[in-house]
Amino acid sequence: MDQIAVTAIGVLFAVSTLALLALGLAIIFGMMGVLNLAQGEFLMLGAYTVLVTTSHGLSVWVGILLAPVVVGAIGVVFERLIIRFLYGRPLDTMLATWGLSLALVGAVTLIMGPTTEGVGTPLGSIEIGRYGFSVYRLVVIAISVGAVLVTYFVLRYTRFGLIARATMQAPRLVAVSGVEPRLVYMWTFGCGAALAGLAGAVMAPLTGVVPSMGLAFIAKIFITVMVGGSTVLLGTAASAGVLGLVESATSYASTPIYGQVAMLTMALILLRLLPNGMSGLWRGGL
Repeated sequence: MDQIAVTAIGVLFAVSTLALLALGLAIIFGMMGVLNLAQGEFLMLGAYTVLVTTSHGLSVWVGILLAPVVVGAIGVVFERLIIRFLYGRPLDTMLATWGLSLALVGAVTLIMGPTTEGVGTPLGSIEIGRYGFSVYRLVVIAISVGAVLVTYFVLRYTRFGLIARATMQAPRLVAVSGVEPRLVYMWTFGCGAALAGLAGAVMAPLTGVVPSMGLAFIAKIFITVMVGGSTVLLGTAASAGVLGLVESATSYASTPIYGQVAMLTMALILLRLLPNGMSGLWRGGL
């Protein structure tokens, strides 16, 4: 029974972290259609925000709170300097963000060094029978669920969310109503970057911090968003649930390598059976 409980928490942790990691890209790629290959580096910048914060004697929680603000602001700057000229040009956007990815990795390596730095995991652990489990993982689950719910509420029930969704679908109509689409694009991209920064900050105590850490996540989060389909948040959450469950269950039964292979295989099967993604199983929603 103890092992079942620990395994269930582990599976829930895998699903929730995958949803959190993919949430920012669900906004930038799934909603805006921007092929942002620098999304992994936004995660990395969030992790380094936590590292710098803790190195100055502040709490991990301060770093986690600051990371979305810092990375969101960086995302707005890059949107103004690069991305805003490339909307509707997916190949050019992909090449530009790939170059941005390389530039960010190089700059952080020069400034912070190429070594992996550790961030202390807060809150300690609890015992479940014969098994120990990190309390921080439970907090990560709560943060992930909260981030998905808050994002859904903002996009579904607030004026900004309504304007953002309308702008992605009919920018000319929004412009006629007196709203500047370019500003909506800027703030929406910034929100996607901020969510990536939050995910990187939350993962920093669990994975360590290194300039190339984004490479470990970028393929996985792109797959999650693509399998989710056009219904951005619900599709991404459903995709994270299925793929996270497959990966974690296979990893527990064998090794993490086989878990990643099983996840990729499941993604290929789902895309073959559901060309429109998992959200093609229902209509409407967000």
